[in-house]
This record gives sequence, C-alpha cells and structure tokens, in this order.
Amino acid sequence: MRNVYIVGVGMTRFAKHLNRSEKDLAAEAFTKTLQDAAGISATDIQSAWFSNTTWGYFNMQHSIKGQVALRPLEIDGIPIINVENACAGASTALHGAWKDVASGLYECSLAIGMEKMYNEDKAKTFMAFNAGVDVSNINEHMKALRGIMDGVKLDMPLDDGGAGAGQSRSAFMDVYAGAVRWHMAKYGTTQRQLAVIASKNHFHSSMNPYAQFQNCMTVEEILQARSVIWPLTVPMCAPVGDGSAAAIVCSDFFLKKLTSARPVRILASVLGSGTNRKHTEENLDIAVRISRQAYEIAGIGPEDIDLAEVHDATAFGELHQCESLGFCKIGEGGPFAESGATKLGGKKPVNTSGGLESRGHPIGASGLGQIFELVTQLRHEAGPRQVNGCRIAMGENGGGNLAFEEAAMGIHILGKV
Repeated sequence: MRNVYIVGVGMTRFAKHLNRSEKDLAAEAFTKTLQDAAGISATDIQSAWFSNTTWGYFNMQHSIKGQVALRPLEIDGIPIINVENACAGASTALHGAWKDVASGLYECSLAIGMEKMYNEDKAKTFMAFNAGVDVSNINEHMKALRGIMDGVKLDMPLDDGGAGAGQSRSAFMDVYAGAVRWHMAKYGTTQRQLAVIASKNHFHSSMNPYAQFQNCMTVEEILQARSVIWPLTVPMCAPVGDGSAAAIVCSDFFLKKLTSARPVRILASVLGSGTNRKHTEENLDIAVRISRQAYEIAGIGPEDIDLAEVHDATAFGELHQCESLGFCKIGEGGPFAESGATKLGGKKPVNTSGGLESRGHPIGASGLGQIFELVTQLRHEAGPRQVNGCRIAMGENGGGNLAFEEAAMGIHILGKV
C-alpha cells in the first residue's frame, strides 16, 4: 500500500442550522477544504466518498445523496460512493478515500460528511437515531441492554424503564446508561467522574470556534443539570445538531505537485464491525480489537499517541474509549479523567475540540470533524487549545449498536510530516 496524506480539511460550525439546506452545508465544508488544500481544484479529485444518514428520513433524499450534494460543486463524472454507517459514516468515508489512494487506483480523493439532524419535532429527531439498531428486534435489544444489571447491585434512582427511548431522548442514551451503570457497579466509577469529563470537554470547546457549545461549565453545574437518564445529565450527552466536514487525501506522487501543502500522513486506517461478545468480555470490545490492528499497522503503541478524538456521544463514551484504546487500564477510566490526564496540558489530551458532547454530533459528519481537529493540531495551528509538540494523533469513531457494542467503528492514526 502507498503512503497517503491529508492535504486539505474544512468544516462548518456544528450547530442548529434550521434555515440552511443539506446542499448548502456540504458546499461550505467542501469550499473550505479546497481553500485549505492549496493548489488543488475540484477537477483534481478522482473519487469522492459521501457520508450521510438521515437526509432520506427527513427529506426523502435517498439513493444518490452524494451526487445530488456534489453536482453543484462541479464534482461529477467521477465515482461518487454513498456511505451510510450510522455515526461511523464519516470515518468510513475517509477509509474509502484512503483505500482508493493507498491501493494506487487514484491519486486524489475526497471524503465528505454532512448531516442535518435538528427538527422542531423533537420526537421525530429522536426516532431517527433508532435506525442505528436492529429495528426488527428493538424491544428485545433494549431489554437485553437493561438486563445487564440483573443481579448487579447498584444504588440508583428509579427511571421510566426505557419508555422514553426514542420519544423524549435518543435510544442511544439508554444504551450508554446501561453500560455506565454496569461499569459503576463493577469498578466504582462515579457520576462525578462523568461530570469531570463533560466539564473538561466544555472547557476545550470554549476555545473552538467550530463547536456547537462554546461555554465553560463546572463539575457542579453539570451534576445539577437536568437528567436525561441516570446517571447522565444533559451536558454529559451529545446535542442534536447539523453540520458538514471534509478532507482531501492524496498520494506521494500527487503531493510532489503541490508547492504549499501542509500534509499530515495517515499512518493507519482501520474499519471494523462489532461481534456477539458478552458484555463481560471487555478484552474483546470492538475498540480494543481494531485499535490494536491500527497500532500494529502504524508501528506504535498507545503510549505514543499525543492526543485523541474519541466518540463520546456521552461522557461515558470517552471514559470507555480511554480504557479500550489502551490509554489506561480497564476499569480505571474514571480516575484517569479525574487526574487531569485527558485535559489540555495533561499527558494524554482527549477531545481537544470539545468532543461530541460539546463540539456537536451531526451523525454523518462527526468522524471528519474529528479529523479536522487532529489535522489542525498536528499542523500546530490550533491556537489556544494547541497540544504542545504533538506528532501522532488518533481518531476513534463508532456507529450504531448491536448486542453490547458498536455495530461499526473506524480508527485513524495520523502523523505530523
């Protein structure tokens, strides 16, 4: 496989864009990416991978989403591949673009993700998330997730038994709630530790002009906020929002043509799917499995990662991924966060963008939003949130849920050139 470089990144602010169209959001991200990729024009792009999940659900645009969104941008005639892989769609698109170039098939490829999730009918928006599970078996699936607490002792308040999933909240909040409750019972993880993670991410996002939320919140404010489903409060959970992000990748050969590029090399790109492991088999977790593949391909270990963007649809998502990616031992994610290790200035900064919790989570764009942050950091262009001296970064982007883990996941390791 050939070396592959990211030579351009761009994104919209992740926010509630009620008055903007899907095409408009995609156009802004693509235009900014072209501007960032000095010397590249739309005609240089030989293939495009377009990630989106809900355009069809909200506005009936199925089947040819990428062709519809990219035609006004003068991207036509080339292969345009539509990607739908739940919240892992954007990292899947980048994996496809990487594979096109790494294989030698093309010299320059585009990965772009766009999502317009916000709707005044909140119940409709929450129902959209249900497509990320097996809808033919959703009741049994949610029952199994709640069943992991059978026989497990944990002092916790009563809730609605899952009745609000898909109605007053995303069903994925129930997925995370079940997982964190089990983690609390087994390892002693606390609600305060989740609040520490959320507070840290709000601090990071306060320095990110692309973030949906740009306000700091204290640990106490987060603990006292409205409950979504115990132990998760609103600031611990990713908001609903809209946005788009993109990246252009190229080969060594193509890179030599560019006179003012600021390339970042893709050291590893791995895409995987979940398995039917038991919830107690943490060593077989999807992130454990494919992160080790990525480390082996890149020739490094978790200790070599200078910063990471991980899929924190809730604060527990970040805690769990820090364990699974090998940044700390299994069961020690809570104390690891409390130690300050994952905060800017700590030994392993995580989600310097603010993460999904605070930067925002437009499903089909989130993975490329992570890549935008990592490339910006590795170029040492992140301003007040810059991680000093960083050279190697990791992005982990999960999507959907089957059994007791993500249905899909993409992991990328990037290196400063």
